[in-house]
Amino acid sequence: MVDLTGPFKDALHIIRTIECAGHQAYFVGGCVRDLILNRTIGDIDITTSATPDVIQGLFANVIPVGIEHGTVIVRYNKTSYEVTTFRVEGEYSDGRHPDSVSFIDQLDKDLERRDFTMNALAMNKSGDIVDLFGGKADLKKRVIRTVGDGKKRFKEDPLRILRALRFSSQLGFDLSTETIQAIVSVKAEIEGLAVERITKELEKLFAGDHVKMGLQYVSELQIEEHLPVFQTYSPVEKFLHHIKPLHSLAEVICLLHQMNPDIDIRYIVKAWKCSNHTWKTAERLNEALEYGKIHGIDRWLAYLLLPDLHEAYCRLMDIINSNTIDCTLLHKLKAELPISSRQEMLINGNDIIEMYPTRNRGPWIQKKLNELEKQIVLGNINNEKSTLKDWVKWNPPEVN
Repeated sequence: MVDLTGPFKDALHIIRTIECAGHQAYFVGGCVRDLILNRTIGDIDITTSATPDVIQGLFANVIPVGIEHGTVIVRYNKTSYEVTTFRVEGEYSDGRHPDSVSFIDQLDKDLERRDFTMNALAMNKSGDIVDLFGGKADLKKRVIRTVGDGKKRFKEDPLRILRALRFSSQLGFDLSTETIQAIVSVKAEIEGLAVERITKELEKLFAGDHVKMGLQYVSELQIEEHLPVFQTYSPVEKFLHHIKPLHSLAEVICLLHQMNPDIDIRYIVKAWKCSNHTWKTAERLNEALEYGKIHGIDRWLAYLLLPDLHEAYCRLMDIINSNTIDCTLLHKLKAELPISSRQEMLINGNDIIEMYPTRNRGPWIQKKLNELEKQIVLGNINNEKSTLKDWVKWNPPEVN
């Protein structure tokens, strides 16, 4: 029995409400696992014998996110709780969703369909844990093991292969021998997964505290052969020994490009179907890395990394250069910057046009603003309108 406080406290209201209506309800999956491991609790999931329509009748704020598969979101005290009905599943013809779902009132049958023993743990409102597949023992041994036939589990949804590697990266757990054998036997089916799902798992894998362990499995089990970008360039060996956790997909993309310049950032972004924000962030990080290689840490580097990429830069430099850089200096320079964006400059394109009314408009205006921006950031001139105009006057645009 464990003490259910903290994030479980509000969730107990949901459990009790369902039980008062005559149904079973348990905490399940990752929240139970992380409670046992004394890790920070993320989302709290609940499994129940109550059907989705019953749950909708019991709570005022219910979002039917996956109601056909028995899942709804219950909002309580400004927090979302995923509540899923006990179920058994049919075949997975699409390698992701079961062809059919049957609601049941047996917890054991519901836990039997889950991916890994450590995620097939349930807990009642008193803190008593239901462990039907040796999940607690595997947590103690720090082993990732599938529930039942591993090959069947992975064929149902090949993303579970990447989830196994991701959990190894996050928890520092080994894969059991049987789980490794099952992965090797069906790993080619990863190629049938939606790219977006693969990308999401890769991002989590690279962010794990034990990322080197996760990537060692990627390399040793030859998972690279079935992953977009990786299958073309096989980049893992190039940074495996120096890898550290990376907190965003943009950092991962930038690292891949830095380790192998033949891998264009835009190519990775397209292959992984990343957002424009991720693309632009990766480009900014790459620009900063290239600048830092030549000029080291200075005000312009701190400016390039605004508003919040300084820690990301330090993480990448630690991996690329295999030594720790002075991130404290970078933050000090950031705090000393005279401006935080071009919009804060006290001169603009119209001011420059007024100074040279006979010149046709063109790229020279932008070029002159770029020069001014850098001079201000480096502290060579003050951000005062008269001073900036004087600088433009004594540094006129080139005549073509």
